[in-house]
Amino acid sequence: MAVAVAPWGRQWEEARALGRAVRMLQRLEEQCSDPRLSLSPPSLRDLLPRTAQLLREVARAQRAAGRGGPGGPGGSRDFLLVYLANLEAKSRQLALLPRGRRSANDELFRAGSSLRRQLAKLAIIFSHMHAELHALFPGGKYCGHVYQLTKAPAHIFWREHCGARCVLPWAEFESLLGTCHPVEPGCTALALRTTIDLTCSGHVSIFEFDVFTRLFQPWPTLLKNWQLLAVNHPGYMAFLTYDEVQERLQACRDKPGSYLYPDGKNHNPDLTELDQAEAQQRIHVSEEQLQLYWAMDSTFELCKICAESNKDVKIEPCGHLLCSRCLAAWQHSDSQTCPFCRCKIKGWEAVSIYEFHGQATAEDSEDGSDQEGRELELEQAPVLAPQLPPRPDLPPRKPRNAQPKVRLLKGSSPPAALGPQDPAPA
Repeated sequence: MAVAVAPWGRQWEEARALGRAVRMLQRLEEQCSDPRLSLSPPSLRDLLPRTAQLLREVARAQRAAGRGGPGGPGGSRDFLLVYLANLEAKSRQLALLPRGRRSANDELFRAGSSLRRQLAKLAIIFSHMHAELHALFPGGKYCGHVYQLTKAPAHIFWREHCGARCVLPWAEFESLLGTCHPVEPGCTALALRTTIDLTCSGHVSIFEFDVFTRLFQPWPTLLKNWQLLAVNHPGYMAFLTYDEVQERLQACRDKPGSYLYPDGKNHNPDLTELDQAEAQQRIHVSEEQLQLYWAMDSTFELCKICAESNKDVKIEPCGHLLCSRCLAAWQHSDSQTCPFCRCKIKGWEAVSIYEFHGQATAEDSEDGSDQEGRELELEQAPVLAPQLPPRPDLPPRKPRNAQPKVRLLKGSSPPAALGPQDPAPA
């Protein structure tokens, strides 16, 4: 008969497991003292102590949270159970790599050797594990139940199907994903698991799903994008060391222009089927809201930070709008949070704002009155990196009867209910 474990007993076991993981990482750190381990990123000499320090912070936060912490199915305790078991397994693999003998060390760092590949792959996995733990336990405090995925459709999918959970077994995740993106069984499903499961734990965390959906957006053709870019594309490599990448690129030195094409070939695969414009999404801005901007001698499309340039960037995942010049200046000051809500900036989309002249309805034609709601249309604009151009002259004000139109990604957070400072909806 199974014996129930009291909450304080689970907390004690969790604390022991965290302490054991920290000591294990400390022993590995001593074994990874060779300076050659820092020659190419990611560096195990940096990752191991940083991961150990983050685990100490997690242990302190978990003790402080006590029974009040979010420890339901797929919550912090389930995640740590999976994470620590995987960390122990990967640490054992790293410890088993031969060291101590000169011949073994030479083999371990020789370019192209099997041991070199194993070491590089483990370093990448440890890097992913540190990033995952930092994302779900920033400063040691668990936030997986409120983690915001960068892409709105992916966030909606996860919360509708997984609720507040931050981790679930691969088989369950594959079944849930198949409800909207069917996965072919066999090799395709195995390749998909290899791509999504960055930490090789047999589970999928909300962080790993966030990375995958950011890489292979847009959502409606998510798996098609993945197959064309990461399975069938000749330039895709599942894993190469830095030495192997350098060697492969050197082979293209005598083929002018070939480096522009995948893997040094003389042709470029046709990816035009991925360049499909999404259906435009319309939202409504009330007359009262527009009048508020006009009363301040401003417009909806004007950036509320510099009050000079039009908004042309949408921050993800919070959805706030500003101009690329202000975003570049803000990030140049080493700030990686939204200037409006302090949400972490995970990405951005280029947008454009322009006037919209909609067709009047029969009722509008009869009485000649303005529509109660002004229509805005959202559509993606060409993506260009925000730069810091010279300070432009103040653009001419738009007439007060102008109806602004916004181009953004479909499904993005509508700014319809925003005030003059443009705080985005939650």
